[in-house]
Formats: sequence, C-alpha cells, structure tokens
Amino acid sequence: MKKVTLLLALATFATTAFAQTTPTTEVKVRDNGTTKVVTKTGKTNAGQALDNTADAAGNVAKKTGHAVKSGAKKAGHAVKHGAQKVGDKTVEATQKAEAKTE
Repeated sequence: MKKVTLLLALATFATTAFAQTTPTTEVKVRDNGTTKVVTKTGKTNAGQALDNTADAAGNVAKKTGHAVKSGAKKAGHAVKHGAQKVGDKTVEATQKAEAKTE
C-alpha cells in the first residue's frame, strides 16, 4: 500500500513539473470591465521540489559510486599486501626447513 501511495505521489509531482515547463498567458476580466494579462513562467513549488530531489539523488549516486570505487581500491591493496606477506613468510619457512634438513 505504501508503494502504491508513493508511486501515485511521484506521478502527481512529475505531471505538475512537466505542466509548468512552458509559459502560459491568462487574460482576466475584472468586475469593472478592464482586463489583466497574467503570464506564468517557471515551475510550481512541487515541480521545483521534484527537480531538486532528482539533483540530490544524482549527487548521492555519484558520492556512493566514488565511495565504492575507493573502498574497492583499498580492499585490493590490502589483499595484495596480505598476499605478499604470506608469500614472504612461506619463503622464509621454506628456507628454514631446508636449512634444518642440510
């Protein structure tokens, strides 16, 4: 149920955001017979909030990707360093064993 509500809210915001992309002009007639031309441009508050959310999500994705990449590099370095230590210990142990058998 929560997912359906979230999807419906997202669709409403998306529709609102796209509806305000082009400027609209309205002509209002006042009680005294004069007219007033009103031009609306830009996004509604909901549309702007949706754009801000999309930008923030992009920033979070970029930061997460960077963190994953840097973590993978650190892990790879640690594995390489650990393997090198194990290899060194193995060579040392082999040399000691050979020295005892001679």
